[in-house]
Amino acid sequence: MTYNMEHNMEQIRKALAAAALAAAVIATMGGPAQAQDDATIKMGLVAFLSGPAAGHFGIPARNGAEMTIDAINNGTLPPPYDSKGIAGRRLEVVSIDESGGATKQVTEFRNLVQRQGVDLVVGYISSGDCLAVPAVAEELKTLTILADCGTPRVFEQASYKYVFRTGPHAVMDNVAAARYLLDRLPNAKRIAGINQNYAWGQDSWQDFSAAMAALQPGTETVSAQFPKIFAGQYGAEISALIVSKPAVVHSSLWGADLEAFIVQGAGRGLFQQSQVILSAGEQILPRIGRQLPDGTIIGGRGPHGPFAPPGPIRDWFRATYKERYNTTPNYAAYKYSQALLGVKAAYEKAAAAAGAFPTQEQVIAAFEFLEWTGPSGPVTMSLGYGHQAAQQNAIGLSKYDEATGEVGVTDVVYYPADCVNPPADMIGLDWIKAGFPGAKCD
Repeated sequence: MTYNMEHNMEQIRKALAAAALAAAVIATMGGPAQAQDDATIKMGLVAFLSGPAAGHFGIPARNGAEMTIDAINNGTLPPPYDSKGIAGRRLEVVSIDESGGATKQVTEFRNLVQRQGVDLVVGYISSGDCLAVPAVAEELKTLTILADCGTPRVFEQASYKYVFRTGPHAVMDNVAAARYLLDRLPNAKRIAGINQNYAWGQDSWQDFSAAMAALQPGTETVSAQFPKIFAGQYGAEISALIVSKPAVVHSSLWGADLEAFIVQGAGRGLFQQSQVILSAGEQILPRIGRQLPDGTIIGGRGPHGPFAPPGPIRDWFRATYKERYNTTPNYAAYKYSQALLGVKAAYEKAAAAAGAFPTQEQVIAAFEFLEWTGPSGPVTMSLGYGHQAAQQNAIGLSKYDEATGEVGVTDVVYYPADCVNPPADMIGLDWIKAGFPGAKCD
């Protein structure tokens, strides 16, 4: 009798323990813990946090995002973004380092969705990563916002439901560069290039050389150099450029590669021999100082940084970033903030239409063809069936500022979005080769 009572009590204790464990599991799946999750939007944030792309690109991008996220959660943005949170919910962020290559980023994306349980992913700087991640985003049915990267191939070679890019692609960088160059040097015909040997560099040179050929019949390519990304040493390439004596040298190098090329090329007289165009050069300006020769043609991948038009959002962004990080924001910072403001605008447009916190499907519908204002002005999702942004572009000449100790820009020209972006129904390179049909540059 005693044994049976003790045995029964032991069984009861085991049953109670099992019930408690089950209750805990249920809670993590949809009980009280879920109620806490309902107060947040969990977001993966991806940028280079280590390696040669971190200092010039990844850290400014992360800083711009971090500052904007804090302002969103605290309700301290200028109107129309001054409501707290996104559709009433706070952003909870899981940060991922973009270093390591496309295969690693695909694995990291799966981890963000399947293990971390994020609601959306915002980020990516490398064009290689932006070409690799979208197929996985579609497979996992996860809203994904490409904040940067430049290759036009993302939406020209495929279409996606869950993927958006909130910054313009690189066709406009190189069309604007060619137009600006020929306005200043109308007889320039001998061109050369040094661009990284992957999608971004290959596409950039292809678009620039094609734009020059379309605008300047008889253009001759005398040298086209394609060093490995993050090579860092360009002695052989610079020698080839100097020997070929081009009137113009085009480069879409970025990050530590761009800084190394400037130091090495300027030291050997390349910038004095040829007119150098840095189509993505704005991101180096807060750091490069006197090392960049005055008169270099500088692009900012849109109207970012010193090109950003005045307005309350730009003014807030620039002043807050400078105060918080004690440096000037470059275009990587602008573009990550622009992406997050696009996310807020899409969620809140969807919530207003639904009368409740929106589903992912409703957010996607709201994001397509969305228009909003970021720290560098208006953005329109007019390309890629409403999934690819377009903006105006700006180009200028570098000029060291003795007062600030930074490089600024002079002789700035703004090109309307319809002047330097292809129409929605054309591939960028086809549009260039056809002579820019439909371009509106007035």
